[in-house]
Amino acid sequence: MEKLGFFLLAALVFCSSAPRSCLASGVSFASLPRSLIVSASPEAGQDLKAGKDTISVTWQLNQSFPAGTDAVYKTIRVELCYAPVSQKDRGWRKTNDNLHKDKSCPFKMADKPYAMAGNLSYQVTKEIPTAVFFVRAYALDAAGVEVGYGQTTDKAKTQNLFKIDGISGRSTSIDVAAGCFSAFSIAALVAFFVIENKGRKTK
Repeated sequence: MEKLGFFLLAALVFCSSAPRSCLASGVSFASLPRSLIVSASPEAGQDLKAGKDTISVTWQLNQSFPAGTDAVYKTIRVELCYAPVSQKDRGWRKTNDNLHKDKSCPFKMADKPYAMAGNLSYQVTKEIPTAVFFVRAYALDAAGVEVGYGQTTDKAKTQNLFKIDGISGRSTSIDVAAGCFSAFSIAALVAFFVIENKGRKTK
């Protein structure tokens, strides 16, 4: 009984110091109101370059919701999310209604103090892979738990999508060096055959 009491006390202390770890596992995406209107600068179908291009994001509270809807909103978290077309056969990008287990939005663009309307500018970082994306914003309460959201696409996540071209890992200098080496190899091979044929004719 003493051990059980000790574990309960430890759990209570842990949850009070890290409430998100205890509560986030119970947040269902389907239960969240779409209380934010979110837009982003890329046009539908546009191609962006990782490490080069910038995305501008704006959000505002959906005024069709009752007054006071945002009373508990403390933070806006903006994330870059995979579209379904870039999740197919990729379990590590899988969508889960339990936000604690969801893997569809792994790239945080920014956290901002809540305001009824706001904006941010995000430079696409070099680690973003080649894929099709949309932008989602969550409203978080004081404990860091999701209590509302908005996104740049429709419910089925098929509209207003854009592509980011990731960095392949090969630099221009490597490509040039490889091209020069190939040309040198061909020239050396041709020279070898010419010399070999001349040697045969002189015998």
